[in-house]
Amino acid sequence: MEFSKRMRHFETGVFSALSEMKRERTARGESVIDFSIGSPNIPPARHVVDALSRGVQDPGSYEYAITDGEELLDAVCTWYRRRYGVELEHSEITSLLGSQDGLAHLSLAIADPGDLVLVPDPGYPIFGDGPLLAGAELYRMPQKEENGWIVDLNAVPEEAAKRAKLMVVSYPNNPVTSIAPPSFYRELVDFAKTYDIIVLHDNAYSELVFDGARCGSFLETPGAKEVGIEFNSLSKTYGLAGARIGFAVGNRSVISKLKALKSNLDYGMFLPVQKAAVAALTGPQDCVERTRAAYERRRDVLVEGLNAAGWEIPKPRATMFVWAKIPAPYSDSAAFVGDLFQKTGVLVTPGSAFGPSGEGHVRMALVRSEEEMGRAVRAIERSGILKQG
Repeated sequence: MEFSKRMRHFETGVFSALSEMKRERTARGESVIDFSIGSPNIPPARHVVDALSRGVQDPGSYEYAITDGEELLDAVCTWYRRRYGVELEHSEITSLLGSQDGLAHLSLAIADPGDLVLVPDPGYPIFGDGPLLAGAELYRMPQKEENGWIVDLNAVPEEAAKRAKLMVVSYPNNPVTSIAPPSFYRELVDFAKTYDIIVLHDNAYSELVFDGARCGSFLETPGAKEVGIEFNSLSKTYGLAGARIGFAVGNRSVISKLKALKSNLDYGMFLPVQKAAVAALTGPQDCVERTRAAYERRRDVLVEGLNAAGWEIPKPRATMFVWAKIPAPYSDSAAFVGDLFQKTGVLVTPGSAFGPSGEGHVRMALVRSEEEMGRAVRAIERSGILKQG
């Protein structure tokens, strides 16, 4: 059998490989503390679950949704106005079956084979996989520690900027956890206008910001709607990851093309899930603060514990992840992940999974309880892996 050449880009993903490592260890009866995949384990608030439950019990809910309901679109408008002060019209919104859906398909609506797409490095894998699916080429924009893990737009070669049709940015950032200042977004809008590039800003983590900081929306920046769109997600903010609820909002022309493409690929968001999304966006918001506080406490237990054990790691300012340099004498992140797992049962993700600039680091997801965080710290400390240098 022969398969498409594009599948060379889509061999078994790193998370599947990590999952197999976990399966083999648990089959031997050994414990695992899994920090590899950022799958939220904080459940939705009761009023959201109740809305979903009522929708599931409605016999009329099992027809194709086809389009986004007016109630859902109104809820997104209300949320963006309340949270960011951004005004949206219904024509500037389309739902996504999770942000991954939009990230996988947006390039199909924008880029042709051979076109260039600018993506962050390190960056979430689907940022590059979506363009590759469309046959586009990638230019990886380094996010460097000395620049606060923020893309330096001035460092993008002019030849690449002139060729690019689309660029993907995301702050707060997965995996490096950085927050971009408002000045970056002003520079981004100017850059996109100068080179006629469509911008996608993935804003999945704006509500998971710690130590009293605040993050806004790319669309707050004057001129942002002229050049691009923003993705937002209910996965982390409201604990609805498995329900697959996301939105693309912003430039009307881009949204129209994405909506037209999706109309040929799916039949819309399951109606009970739309009801849950409306309840989350318009209902009591104290659940968001509880979720944020829970991740902040987990961060403190893990990072402070590992620092005390001799692994120097800065506290992330945002997201549900920790980004850490691998300890000496390791230089290969995958090798370190393998040894760490073998010696401790603690599973993390190698930085190399997020692009060439991720090598030398690991990402840890804050998706376990504080008690499990403490157990992981003690296991790592007892293993001696931090004292090999």
